[in-house]
Amino acid sequence: MNISVIIPAYNSPHELRECLTALRASSRPPDEIVVVDDGSTDDTAEIAAAASVRVLRGGENRGAAAARNLGAEHACGDVLFFIDADVAVAPDAVDRVARLFAAEPDVAAVFGSYDAQPRARGVVSEYRNLLHHYVHQRGSTEAFSFWTGCGAVRRAAFTAIAGFDEHPAWRSIEDIELGYRLRRAGYRIRLDKELRGTHLKHWTLAMILRTDLLFRAAPWARLIRHSDAAPADLNLAVTQRLSVALVGIAMVALPLAFLSRAFAVVAALALAGVLALNCALYGFFYRERGLAFALACLPLHALYFLCSGAGFVYGWLTPPRNR
Repeated sequence: MNISVIIPAYNSPHELRECLTALRASSRPPDEIVVVDDGSTDDTAEIAAAASVRVLRGGENRGAAAARNLGAEHACGDVLFFIDADVAVAPDAVDRVARLFAAEPDVAAVFGSYDAQPRARGVVSEYRNLLHHYVHQRGSTEAFSFWTGCGAVRRAAFTAIAGFDEHPAWRSIEDIELGYRLRRAGYRIRLDKELRGTHLKHWTLAMILRTDLLFRAAPWARLIRHSDAAPADLNLAVTQRLSVALVGIAMVALPLAFLSRAFAVVAALALAGVLALNCALYGFFYRERGLAFALACLPLHALYFLCSGAGFVYGWLTPPRNR
């Protein structure tokens, strides 16, 4: 089994260097590493070339979907292992992919999660990365989605569904959209909770708000509407949907609390419901980083639900852009 690692990169020289260093430390090295420079304006491509990996230059910046498709087109492997440039995979990652595909020939794709030790420090970055880790660790191993931060797919299945859809509507969730099409085509997808990588990205609050509102919730709503599929797993678990609704109720009730105590009670009950639904997550934050961190995450998580709800409504009501 030949495994080609495909890494799309755009203006990320420092992260890419760490990503490639981690791959070189693999217990089972990939058969090839393909870095697709997606129109970088810095020395990203030069960093890749200096690491003696195969470098493809995509010309203008067309987005990760196009970069991954270009990499897949030129890759030699019968397994395409997609890794983000800001992820340093664990030493056993390539070996885990190879062993899973060998043991389960009916599985077409597999993906993992970030580990619980993100590189960037600070409440915002650690909250964001630990949230992702927790969600994936609690997900169903029989998955309905896909993730290209650290995810592999058999070339035959990838080719059969024509790869990533490069339509702007799915930009930033093209991996989720690919997973939906794989499942509709009858392919199995596995979530391997031991397939992990360290996320190198530093998050700011502004980045989180922009991502959750415009680049996650809104396109995901359009995808659900387009595909008529909303599997109750990962970020779409029932507890998460209820939490979005409860935070929305609280935000409506709070400004009205000065008119009647009843609205204050409604807001308090709604927020208490969010705490109850997510108590396991907050306990995880406490165990990983302590009480102060867990408490600091509460408003961030409420803001996450608020942005997710607003973005979902916006995405549902607005049509996707044309190509």
